[in-house]
Amino acid sequence: MTRPNFFEHLHPPTIPAREARFIYTFGLGGMSLFLFLFLSLIVTGVPLMFVYVPTAVSAADSIRAIAYVAPFGWLLPNLHYWAAVLLLLTVGFHMLRVVFSGSYKRPRRFNWLLGLVTLLLSLLLSFSGYVLRWDVDTFGALTAGTHIVQQFPLIGGWFYGLLVGGPDISDATVIRFYTWHTLGLSVPVLLLMGWHVFRVRRDGGISHRSSVASPQSPLSHKPPRIPRRKLVQREGVAMLALLCLLFALSLFWDAPLAVPANPLAGPLAATADIAAPWFFLWVQALLRRLSPLLAGIVIPLGVALVLALLPWTLDRETEGTAVWFHPAGRRAQVVVIVITIGIIGLTLWEWLG
Repeated sequence: MTRPNFFEHLHPPTIPAREARFIYTFGLGGMSLFLFLFLSLIVTGVPLMFVYVPTAVSAADSIRAIAYVAPFGWLLPNLHYWAAVLLLLTVGFHMLRVVFSGSYKRPRRFNWLLGLVTLLLSLLLSFSGYVLRWDVDTFGALTAGTHIVQQFPLIGGWFYGLLVGGPDISDATVIRFYTWHTLGLSVPVLLLMGWHVFRVRRDGGISHRSSVASPQSPLSHKPPRIPRRKLVQREGVAMLALLCLLFALSLFWDAPLAVPANPLAGPLAATADIAAPWFFLWVQALLRRLSPLLAGIVIPLGVALVLALLPWTLDRETEGTAVWFHPAGRRAQVVVIVITIGIIGLTLWEWLG
């Protein structure tokens, strides 16, 4: 009998066959871990750290030297950019899958919180990477974002200084965001992902239906299970398909680069129109119509709070675990659908407008 390899040891010996099907999980959790740990962090993140110069004068030029001067250097930032884009999409779709299949119920409520915090930190991690391009688009988004931070009651000024490194955007700002991106956010996201995976095992493995009594037998009927080797093989195929998609995106669509920012021109003169990253376009749409405090702090934090408390308020039952769109979780499903439609609608409105 062949001994299990390292990747097989990350899984329990057997897995419920029904819940191991691709159409149940779509491999989104494993894809998220793969995109962050292997692609964003190791394959592309570490090499970029060696060539990036975190100063206001040289940051944009160092990225252009990689993209335009180094042989095949354009592939590295492209892979890093598209891996980050796909990471946010897979984490977001993973959380939607968890909601619609009732996989956040007891005993997995705490793991739901871990996943939500991971998503929020991943958004901030992507924003910090977006700022490090240091062109006119990102400089305008940085100006708007730090202005929102100043709206925090009581701690706004202190928080602004912590992020920017002084009263104005300068060299210290680039170093602060470089540190946040490479350590302050990357390490917590990595630890949270590891904790999240550990809790999946701790909570009884992937969410699955409980054993049900058979009419012909007084004993509970145990559903069929598959060995972990078969699951690892399926995951390997999914990772290869993801790599093909990532390389296709990187070959045909370059990571965006605008004109280098000039911090000496003033915080708002760097760009005629503030361009938020695609994942914060919905916040930018709100900012055009509401106050910074309401649009940039109250509403996003309110959405995060509603999602965090979802297993304790909208759906406290255990019935319907691992069942897509079960009636027991209807309220939670409706709330998440409304939030999702609102975010997508505002994003498209701002993008098309």
